[in-house]
Amino acid sequence: MGRFGVPELVLILFILLLLFGASKLPEIARSLGQSIKEFKKSMSSKEDKSKEEEKK
Repeated sequence: MGRFGVPELVLILFILLLLFGASKLPEIARSLGQSIKEFKKSMSSKEDKSKEEEKK
């Protein structure tokens, strides 16, 4: 499966607008961004712990 092009992204955005409405999309995007941020934070924390254990 290849990368998404502009037409595919526009179609996905249109479907999301139909499903959730324009007022909910910023809220959904914000929560998705916070989830990604928290995931990256926990992954870096896990890497730091594994590096500390290797040093011992």
